[in-house]
Order: sequence, then C-alpha cells, then structure tokens
Amino acid sequence: MSAINVARARDVLAKTIGPVPWYWKTFPAFRSLAGQRFVWTHHGDQGPIANLVTLGLEQEQDKARLALNTYCRPFLVPPHFLVPPHFVGIWCPEGRNLRLVCFDPDQLKSFDLAEVAGWFKPSSDRIYSASPPVADFEVPLALEPGMHKLEVPVQLATVDELIVPTSYKAMSNDDPAFALFVFYPQAGLVEVLPQKWFTAAQYRVGQQWITRAGRDPESHRIVGECFGVGTFVLEEDGCRLEEWVERGG
Repeated sequence: MSAINVARARDVLAKTIGPVPWYWKTFPAFRSLAGQRFVWTHHGDQGPIANLVTLGLEQEQDKARLALNTYCRPFLVPPHFLVPPHFVGIWCPEGRNLRLVCFDPDQLKSFDLAEVAGWFKPSSDRIYSASPPVADFEVPLALEPGMHKLEVPVQLATVDELIVPTSYKAMSNDDPAFALFVFYPQAGLVEVLPQKWFTAAQYRVGQQWITRAGRDPESHRIVGECFGVGTFVLEEDGCRLEEWVERGG
C-alpha cells in the first residue's frame, strides 16, 4: 500500500492540467511580461465552435488569440533571462507524434472566431493561432520504453518536468495500450513509461483512458486519473499499478 491517501491524491490532481475540453477549468490564468492578464474560455457544447477552448485578454474575452482543439493541454513556462514570464506552452497528440509548442502571449494577434467556425473542430489540427509559436518540436509516439535524449528549444528548457499520458501502440491485447511520456526539458531528456497494467485485456481502451497524471511531491510517486475507473498510484518504476485510491470517475 502506498502512503498516498484519497485527500493527497485529490490534491495532486487538483494541480494537474487535463485535456480540452473536459478539463478546461484546470487551465492556468496568467499575466504576460507586458502585465496583461490572459484567461481561457470554453465555447459550450453546441454550434460551430462547440468545445473549443480559446485564450484571450481578460478585458476582451470575445477576441480569441489562441484556439485549442480536443486533447490539447497548456502549461506555463518558468522564466529565465531568455524566457520572460509567462511564455505559455501547449502539448498535444498530432498524427504519430507528440507536439510541444511555446507562445509569447504578448505577440499573439487576435482573430475572429468565424475563422475557425465549422472546420477547425472536426479537423486534425490541434492548435490555431494568427501568430507563429516561438518554439515548436515533436517527439514520435513510437519511442521505445526508457530514457531518450532530446534537443529541446531554449524557450522550453526551463520546464522541470511534464508528464504526458498518451495512447501507445499495442501489438496484442496483453501489451500496454497507454504510456506516460515524462519530459525533463531542463535535462534534455524524455522517459517513456508504458503502463503495463493498462491493456485491452483488462480495460475498455478508448472508453477508458488515462486523462492526466502528476507527481506527488513527498513520495515522488505518480498519481493519475483513469476516465471511467478512478484515481490510481503507480509503483516506483512508474509502469506498474500499485493501487486504486479512489474508484469512479
């Protein structure tokens, strides 16, 4: 049994960002270097921009500056002398890769939501902006288990850790159907942790999936949430299930 109880697991997950559109309320509001406050807006579940989440200035939320499609997740990039506060990063699955991008919010131009109405939601595009990102790179989903070196853009190199749950190619019903890609941008590394317990033989893959995962600061264990099942804690290796601390969800 782990030392992580329900309350502690909930606290970890409360600080863990989940995917568009279901977890948009976990997205962080922030101030840019110019002092502008940016907030996120969810556009409901009906109509041509249903379930899109956009970023805009607090005082003009009707003017979008960044639009995110299903499964995208933003994260704040810690500042250093080359990276002012707060650059905003986005990660998302894109084709056979995981894509990580970084934007300077003060450079984001506003656009009319009519530009994305209708076509963006059903498209394979995950991110829409009228301004280019300051950094953009991809990592193949086919990476083998274990640690791998990365060439991380300097704009993202201040990020300590980013835990990315993603589907993983399973060759049989007994192979892991999900993995955690744990990025360590400061160190220029990514560790691939196949979830050996999450197989098609044991779970309804697609209907049940790992929505988000974070690290408990005391035990350093990974705590995660599996849609349709509950909240779990992994063993020290990050690949095996130690226990369910809460069922349901």
